[in-house]
Amino acid sequence: MNDDTTLYIIAYDIPDDKRRTKVHKVLCGYGTWTQYSLFECWLNRRQILDLRVKLAKHLIEQRDSVRFYPLCGACQPKVITVGSARPHDPVTVIL
Repeated sequence: MNDDTTLYIIAYDIPDDKRRTKVHKVLCGYGTWTQYSLFECWLNRRQILDLRVKLAKHLIEQRDSVRFYPLCGACQPKVITVGSARPHDPVTVIL
């Protein structure tokens, strides 16, 4: 990644299935799904602003929470995963 991007861990807590699915789909366009309510995204300032606007369209402020945790680039290789592999979207093959 270049110098103007930062690695963000984006975690969300959304009790409504429909809104949670919409938020998940928005985040899929910005980073890697690593846990059921968590993404890792390399973002610059413009992308963060764009993402926040897109997410706000699907959130109810009193019920939903999305948190952005910035990490330094040197921290990513130090991430330790214990337990199961990361989640994945089902793959559909049409023949």
